Amino acid sequence: MNALPLLVAGPAGLPLLLTLVNLFTWQRGTVSGGDGARVSVLIPARNEERTIEACVRAALADRTNVEEVVVYNDQSTDATGDIVRALAAEDRRVRLVKGAPLPAGWVGKPHACHRLAAEARGDVLFFVDSDTVLAPDGVARALSLLRPKAGPRAAAVTAVPRQDVGSLFERMIVPLLILTYTSWFPLRLVAASRDPRFLAANGQLLAVERDAYDAVGGFESVRNELVDDMAFCRRLKERGHRLVFADGFHIARCRMYEGARQVWEGFSKNLYEGIGGTPLALAAVVLLHAACFLVPYVACAVGLLRGDAELTSWGGLGVAMNVALRTLLVLRFAQPPSAIVTHPASIVGLLGIAVNSLRWSSANRLRWRGRVYQARKERLAS
Repeated sequence: MNALPLLVAGPAGLPLLLTLVNLFTWQRGTVSGGDGARVSVLIPARNEERTIEACVRAALADRTNVEEVVVYNDQSTDATGDIVRALAAEDRRVRLVKGAPLPAGWVGKPHACHRLAAEARGDVLFFVDSDTVLAPDGVARALSLLRPKAGPRAAAVTAVPRQDVGSLFERMIVPLLILTYTSWFPLRLVAASRDPRFLAANGQLLAVERDAYDAVGGFESVRNELVDDMAFCRRLKERGHRLVFADGFHIARCRMYEGARQVWEGFSKNLYEGIGGTPLALAAVVLLHAACFLVPYVACAVGLLRGDAELTSWGGLGVAMNVALRTLLVLRFAQPPSAIVTHPASIVGLLGIAVNSLRWSSANRLRWRGRVYQARKERLAS
C-alpha cells in the first residue's frame, strides 16, 4: 500500500476540514440581547500611554450598557495614569485605581484583574486588554452571547478580536493565533460540552457574570498563572459553568504586539505553559505543526529536485490545502495576504518561539512587562 498520500498530504487535510467547520459554526454574537445588564469594563494597564486613551474612549462610546470603566494603573512609569485622570474629568463613568506592589505568589495580570473586580459595581465584569479597542456595538454583541434572548445563558464569554499587525514579523506570526484556534477542534464544543478539556480562551476580551466570578474564587484562584485566561476559564468549566468562546472580529480589534521583539517575548511567555508546560506536550505540538504545515512543502521541493512526479504531486496537494486554509483565514479575518506566501516560514518562526518558551521556562526566567517569573511548577510550589 502506498503510504505517500497518508504521510505527505493526509495531515494537511485535518486543519483545513476543521477550519471549514469552524468558519460556518463559530459564534459571533448579534446586537440584541443583554437583558438589562450593568457592565463594568475593567482594564488592566501597565505602561500603556500609547493605547489607553483609545481603549477607554471606545468603551465609553456605549452609553446603553456600560455603567463604568475602571482602569488599574499597575505601577506605570509613563503617562498612563495622567491620561486616565484626564478622561475621568471628561466622563464620570471613568475611575482610576492606583496600583500597588505585586504581592508574593501573584502574577501581574491576575492581580490587576483581581483588584479591578473588587472595585467594580456592575453585574457583568468585562475585562478588556488596554491595547484592545471595542467596536461601537462590541459590548452588545458580547452580551448577546452571555445573555441571549433565546437559548441557554453563559457564565462567561471570551472572544478573539480582529488582530491588527504592522511589522513583517507581526504579519508572519500574529495571524497564526487564529489558525491555532480554528485548526484543531470544533470550537462550538467549548460551549456545547461540559468537558473542561474542550477549552479555548482569549484574555483580550472576557465578559463574566459577577455571580459566577465570585463562585469560582475570581482571579485570586489563578493568581500564579501566567496563562491566566485559560486557567480562569478552565476553572469555570470544571465547576459546571457554561463558557462561550466567540469569534470577536466584530466585537473589537487589537494590536497585541508591536515589532519582532514584542512578538517573540509575548508568545514565548505564554506558549509553553499554554500547552500544558511539559516537554511531551511541546513535542506533540511541534510534530503536529510540522506534519500538517511543513512536510508538504518539503516533499514537494524534494520531489521537484529528484524528478519524482508522485512525491511532487502528493506534496503539491498538501501545499494546496495549506494555501486554501490560509486563503480562507485571510478572507474571513482580514489578515495580510502575505500570510499565504510566508506560511511555511511563519510555522518555522512559531516553532522557534516554542523552543524559546521551553528555554525560558527551564531557566525559570519568564519575562514580561518588566517582571521576571519562575516556571509554573515553581510558582505553584511557592
